[in-house]
Amino acid sequence: MENFIVYFFVFFLGTCAGSFLNCVIYRLEKEKSFLTGRSFCPKCKHDLGFLDLIPILSFIFLAGRCRYCNKKISFQYPLIELITGILFLLTFHKILGSQDFTVFNILNFCYLLIFICFLIVIFVYDLKHYIIPDKVIYPAIIISIIYQIFHIFCFSSHTLYFSSLLNSFASAVLAAGFFLLIILISKGRWMGVGDVKLSFFMGMFLKSPAILVALFSAFLIGGIIGIILIIFKKKKLKDEIPFGPFLTTGTFISFFAGPQIIDFYFSLFL
Repeated sequence: MENFIVYFFVFFLGTCAGSFLNCVIYRLEKEKSFLTGRSFCPKCKHDLGFLDLIPILSFIFLAGRCRYCNKKISFQYPLIELITGILFLLTFHKILGSQDFTVFNILNFCYLLIFICFLIVIFVYDLKHYIIPDKVIYPAIIISIIYQIFHIFCFSSHTLYFSSLLNSFASAVLAAGFFLLIILISKGRWMGVGDVKLSFFMGMFLKSPAILVALFSAFLIGGIIGIILIIFKKKKLKDEIPFGPFLTTGTFISFFAGPQIIDFYFSLFL
């Protein structure tokens, strides 16, 4: 029963974070600050009350409509809340579910939650606007670099410190360099500069060989989705498709299942 309460609290915390991320995404679109001001209906601009802001449940109880103007609420809002809650829950289970609540594990868990929030904002914003905003990716990179240096220096031996830190930077530079090369070869037609920045962020976090799993997954999923869109005539061969959502999806796949995928790959050759 105690474990259920803890897991439920983590899930609820994730849905609340998802609600905040919806606010961040909307205000980034409108170039407004998400640090001040009350939440309001995007359609009628009426300030929202407590009963309008309960993650997922408010959407269900209000039948997907604003209490004040009766306009439809985008399904993006409960979906992001649900996905964020699930990702928080999976991360908690992975990091703290069967491990001690040490200072290192708690700090790592908190960092991962921040990492997840950045990726969700990038996923949705790039999907909607075909751009990865600098206001999101630059803070993400800076926080990632600072945390990697901090936690490795504080919790690792000097040998592990240098090797792990070198792995992070090498993975980030190589991943970013790979996308930069694609941009140079295609003269910017195949990839955007935002993908270079995002891949650097991914490399700092995932390191090698997990970054390879993330990139492979991104290209595989992107290729499949692209073919499906072309078959159903939703896109043409020369149409632009945002790659950020595939990179973020590949990152999540690598983080949660990377070791298993790598083990499976090598088992094919044994």
